[in-house]
Amino acid sequence: MNDKAAREAGSTTDAATTDAPTAEDMATEGMTADVLVVGAGPTGLLLAGDLAAAGISVTLIERRPHGTSNMTRAFGVHARTLEQLDARDLADELITTGTPITRLRLFRRLSLDLSLLRSRFPFLLITPQYEVERLLERRARATGVTFRYGTELLGLEQSAETVTAEVRGGDGARTTVRARYLVGTDGVRSAVRSALDMPFPGDSVIRSIVLADVRLTEEPEGLLTVNGAGEAFAFIAPFGDGWYRVMGWNRSRQVPDSEPVDLDEVREIARLALGTDHGMHDARWISRFHSDERQVPSYRVGRVFLAGDAAHVHSPAGGQGMNTGLQDAANLSWKLAAVLNGRAPDPEALLDSYHSERHPVGAMVLRSSGGIVRLAMAHTPLRRAVRSLLSRFVSATRPAAAKAMGMISGIGIAYDRPRGAHRLTGTRAPDLELGEGRLYELLRKGEFVLVTPGTGTSAEAVGPRAIPPVPGNVVRAHWASGRGDSLLIRPDGYIAWAEDGR
Repeated sequence: MNDKAAREAGSTTDAATTDAPTAEDMATEGMTADVLVVGAGPTGLLLAGDLAAAGISVTLIERRPHGTSNMTRAFGVHARTLEQLDARDLADELITTGTPITRLRLFRRLSLDLSLLRSRFPFLLITPQYEVERLLERRARATGVTFRYGTELLGLEQSAETVTAEVRGGDGARTTVRARYLVGTDGVRSAVRSALDMPFPGDSVIRSIVLADVRLTEEPEGLLTVNGAGEAFAFIAPFGDGWYRVMGWNRSRQVPDSEPVDLDEVREIARLALGTDHGMHDARWISRFHSDERQVPSYRVGRVFLAGDAAHVHSPAGGQGMNTGLQDAANLSWKLAAVLNGRAPDPEALLDSYHSERHPVGAMVLRSSGGIVRLAMAHTPLRRAVRSLLSRFVSATRPAAAKAMGMISGIGIAYDRPRGAHRLTGTRAPDLELGEGRLYELLRKGEFVLVTPGTGTSAEAVGPRAIPPVPGNVVRAHWASGRGDSLLIRPDGYIAWAEDGR
C-alpha cells in the first residue's frame, strides 16, 4: 500500500509495524518503564513522544492491532493545537495534508473570521485525525518509545513507588508492566478509568448522530457551515482532497447506535438542515453514534493520570475534542519529565497542577460545545429566536466574537495565576519574534525559555529572587525589538512569570 492509499484507509503505516507481543516478548517477569501510556490515539502519542524526547523510558500499549483503520470523528485542528505541534516541528507538514478554513459560519447568521486570530495559524485546519496520529507516531518512534500494539490493560495496582499493570497480548499471554507512573489516554471506554473504579458522571446530550465521508456533485462554499432548521441540523466540511465530512441529526429519527445507517439517511438530514444535499455520493465511511457530556472528578489518582477522552467527553460541536486532549498531553508531559529527571523542587505540587489547570478547561469545553449543539437543536420558536439574536450579537460585537474565537481555537484559554502574580502569568505566549528566532522554534528544545531585553541581559539582571524555581533548564533569548519587559515561558508555551520593564 502506498502512502496515499494508507492515509485514505486511515492507517498509520509510515513507520515500521510493531506486531502484537508474543509470549517470548512478554516474559513472565514482565516489562518495566518510567511511564506506561495506555492508548495510542493523538493524546497518548504526543505525551509518549514528549516524554521519550526528554530521556524518559516510555512503553505505550494499544488494544487495537497496528494499522487498523481509524476513520474517527475528529477532523479539525485548531490554532492552539497547531502551535503545540509547531513546538514539535510538525505543524507545517500537517498543514500540507488538509485545508485551512479562515471563516466559521454557524446557524447561517453567525460568522467568525479566524483570520483575525493573533497566531501564526489563523485558521482551522480540516484534516483527518489519522494524519495527526501518523506524524505523532513517527515522532514517538524516533524518540524511542516502545510500542506494544494488540495489547490490552486488564488491571492495575499502585504502591508508594510504582504502578503495576497486568496486560494481555494478542496471543493471550498475560504479563505485568511496572512503571513509576501510568497515564490513561485510552478513550471514552477507558480501561484505566475502569481499573481505578473512577466515576464518569454526565449525560447523553444527543443521540443518533450520523457521520459520513462523501464526495459531492455540487461543491458548497469553502466554509465549515453549521445550521439547524426545523427538526434537523448538519454541517459539511471539506478535507481538501475531494472528500467532505458530513455530520447530521434528525429529531424524528432517534435510534440506537447499532441501527444501520445509509447514504439516503445522510442526504435527507442534509436537505432538512441545509436545504440541499449537494449531490452526495460514493460514501467511503458512514457511522452512527451518540454524544455524551462527561468528566471525571479528578485527573490524577496517585501515580495514575487520565487525559483526553478518558478524562472528558463532550459534543463534537466546535471540533474541540482531539484538540483538548492534545493540550492535556502538552500540559502533563513536561511536568512528568521534570519530576522523573529530578528537576522539580516540589514534585507533588507540580503533578497536582495538571489537574488544577486542565480540569477547569475540560469543564469549559463541555459547556461551550454543549451550548453550540443545544443552539443547533433549537426547535421551538422562542429558542430559535434566542439563537438568532445571539448569532447577530456575536457577529456584530468584536469583543464577543474575539472571545468566542479564542475559546474555540484554544488561544484564549489561560490558567489561573497566583495572587499577586503578573497579569500575563498563566496566559498563552504567542509566537514571539526573538533575536534567536521564533519562540516556538526555541520551545522545540522542550525547556523553559527566558526572554529578556537586549543581547547582554542575563537572568540575574531581571531579578533572580523574582523568578520562580524552574523545574528544568532555561533557554536564554532576547527580544528582536526594543521591548523592555521579561518573560519566563513554560515548555507548553504558557507564561510562568513576567516582569515589566523598568
